[in-house]
Amino acid sequence: MGDEPTGNLDSNNSKNVFQIFKQLKEEQGLSLLVVTDDIDFAKRTDRIIEMDDGRIIA
Repeated sequence: MGDEPTGNLDSNNSKNVFQIFKQLKEEQGLSLLVVTDDIDFAKRTDRIIEMDDGRIIA
């Protein structure tokens, strides 16, 4: 689980974190849950679940 794992990072380091997560998923067969407001990060994932006030909206 990651809560805003790239929140304080520049775009280059954000991409590095994403690549690390992707590698873990592919090589170790892990499922990762990441909470983020970073739309660019979210768009590179396999699935996006949007929430508002604790409820799933999309």
